[in-house]
Amino acid sequence: MGVLTVVLKGYLLFLVFLLLLYTTRHYIFTLNRAFGKQRFYYQDIMDSDLPSVSVLVPMHNEEKVARFILDRLVVTDYPRDRYEVIPINDHSTDATKEILEEYASKYEFIKPLHRYGDLPRGKQNGLNDALKVAKGDVIIVYDADYLPSRGQIKILANAFKDPEVGAVMGRVVSINAGKNLLTRLLDMERAGGYQVDQQARYNLNLIPQYGGTVGGYRRSLVLRFGGFDPNILAEDTELTFKLYINGYKVAYANIAECYEEAPEDWKVRAKQLRRWSRGHNQVMFKYLIPLWKSRHLNFFQKLDGTLLLMIYMQPFLILLGLLCSLVLFFLGDMEIYTTTLTLLFLFSHNAFGNFAPFFQIGMALVLDGSREKILLLPLMFFSFIFNLIYASLGFVDAVIDLLTKRSVVWQKTERFRENA
Repeated sequence: MGVLTVVLKGYLLFLVFLLLLYTTRHYIFTLNRAFGKQRFYYQDIMDSDLPSVSVLVPMHNEEKVARFILDRLVVTDYPRDRYEVIPINDHSTDATKEILEEYASKYEFIKPLHRYGDLPRGKQNGLNDALKVAKGDVIIVYDADYLPSRGQIKILANAFKDPEVGAVMGRVVSINAGKNLLTRLLDMERAGGYQVDQQARYNLNLIPQYGGTVGGYRRSLVLRFGGFDPNILAEDTELTFKLYINGYKVAYANIAECYEEAPEDWKVRAKQLRRWSRGHNQVMFKYLIPLWKSRHLNFFQKLDGTLLLMIYMQPFLILLGLLCSLVLFFLGDMEIYTTTLTLLFLFSHNAFGNFAPFFQIGMALVLDGSREKILLLPLMFFSFIFNLIYASLGFVDAVIDLLTKRSVVWQKTERFRENA
């Protein structure tokens, strides 16, 4: 029993140390956005020699949203002789195929890629196939529910004038934030994640993340890396770490805002969060050691990369910490006073530490001029509990993937928009 007690207490000490690291990191990011020197993006570059661009739009049963994004992509101001759009129809069974063919008949730069039969479904598989037929030097990716502005592709493509840039990431903003409580909370999470977290990482020369949509990358680099791993559900996180480990960086364009449709149903959000967590943890298992072995990164980049990789494992570690505390309590080896403090620390951490932390979101809302939304911050506690459960399930999924080497199946996020 004595050994068990030592192990449990040792784990709790490790957890406290880890959570303090995250809390410190969030404070540094928030203070950097409030008072630090801000790093500008490449928006001031005026160059007529723009790279050729292929816009990829993965789609699976997207008849509710397909017309919206295609209507935006046909009015972009990007030069037509260096521009193509490849909507990737991935085994759709609704009217997506017919919609894409309709647009392809009107616009020669829209070139649908239809994937049916024995081809494996999933965003990463669709992107791999599209990379084989794309002609652009730069690949820009949008999810099907996104609504890019007319000049956004040019803004994103400008980053590739810098030869060190391997990928670029814009900012995600919810178009349906006022729909219900869930969409309001997700809108606040997005604000904290992009306005503060991503921009601060960019300011501090750490590791801003390529997010898989409203962003792009050099086609030649991804092909050199062998494309995307078909068994990893977070191809965006994987590419981020492949780039940094090999000496490239990700540029972050806070001005490149793009509207997305946030989940309006808690069940849909649960599936999305669980898939994100599973994919992110798959990347952690694969790239944590190569990250520390890379000669292209300094200590602080490796530390930030480690904390970024572990961010979806953290909820599971917190739940495990709660379980350890309960076991110690019933063993009588931990004073109730100490246990209560531990529980309080663990719960309060998410309000002030990870997953849309109070101070980070508050700063983002101030920077966005949305101070009235601060009144909703106490309700983020519900997001904490929700994230704790479903991110932990995603971590368990990733552990099973690692142990069994099973194939993954992509779960599409349900759309809520009315038909065009």
